[in-house]
Amino acid sequence: MLDAVKQSRPAAIYHLGAMLSVASDLDPAAAMQANVNGTFNVLEAARLLDVPQVIFASSIGTYGADVDGDQFDDLTIQRPLSFYGSAKLFGEHSGNFYRRRYGLDFRSIRFPGVAGAGVRTPGAAQFHSWMVEESAKGRAYTVAAAEHTQVPIVYVKDAARGVLKLASAPVEDLRMFNYLISGVPPTPTAGELAELVRARVPGAAISFDPDPVRQQMLEKMIKPIDDRFARQEWGWAPEFDAAALIDDILLELTEHPGRYA
Repeated sequence: MLDAVKQSRPAAIYHLGAMLSVASDLDPAAAMQANVNGTFNVLEAARLLDVPQVIFASSIGTYGADVDGDQFDDLTIQRPLSFYGSAKLFGEHSGNFYRRRYGLDFRSIRFPGVAGAGVRTPGAAQFHSWMVEESAKGRAYTVAAAEHTQVPIVYVKDAARGVLKLASAPVEDLRMFNYLISGVPPTPTAGELAELVRARVPGAAISFDPDPVRQQMLEKMIKPIDDRFARQEWGWAPEFDAAALIDDILLELTEHPGRYA
C-alpha cells in the first residue's frame, strides 16, 4: 500500500474493496486481513504520505437486529451481527479517529445491496442482480429468499455517482461524514422484481426457494432506509428506479457480452 501511494501520489484514495458478507463470515481470518488490516493500511498510508482524502465504502451491515424504530438512519445505533458488518464499523470509527487526530478528510457511504451486471461474490442482496443476468442469458434462476423479501438496493452506477458526489462536497457542509444512502425507490420485493424481469425477458424462469437461515437473517436485519442526511448535506438522490435498473443491466449485457461472460 505504501509503495502504491508513493508511486501514484493521489489526491484521494477511494477504498471500495472488501470481502463481502457471506465470504467474510465463512472465513473471519481472511476478512480480518482484507477488511480490517487492509483499511488500517489505507489510513496509515494516507497519514504517512499526506494524502488529503479517503473515501470509504461502508455498509448497512453495520446495523443489526433488535434496533429501535421501523427504519435505519444515520443516528441509529450500530450493532452488527456479522463479522463483515463489524469490520465495516471498524473502518468507519478508525476513519473518524484519523479525521479528528490527524486531519484526514475521511468520508464514507453505508451502501445497501449494490445491484449490477457481473456480480460474482455471494451476499445477502445479490439475487437482485442474478435474477436479471441469469434470465438474460437464458438460464433458470432460483431465488434463495421469499417473494415478499425487501432488501434495499442501489444500482452500481448510482453508487459510483454517489461516491464522487460525496468526495466533492464542501467539507463545511458535512456533519455526519458517514452516510446511509437508499437506492432504488421504492424498494421492490423480490417477487416484484421478478415480475419486472419476466416482462422484459420472455420465458424468464425465475423461481423461489427460501433458505431458512438466510431468510431469518434478512427478516431481522433489513429495514427501510432514511437517507435524509445524505440528501440534505451533499445532495444525494438516486437516478435509477427498479425498472430503469433492469433495463440498464440488460443493455450492458447486450452491448458488452464479453465483459459479463
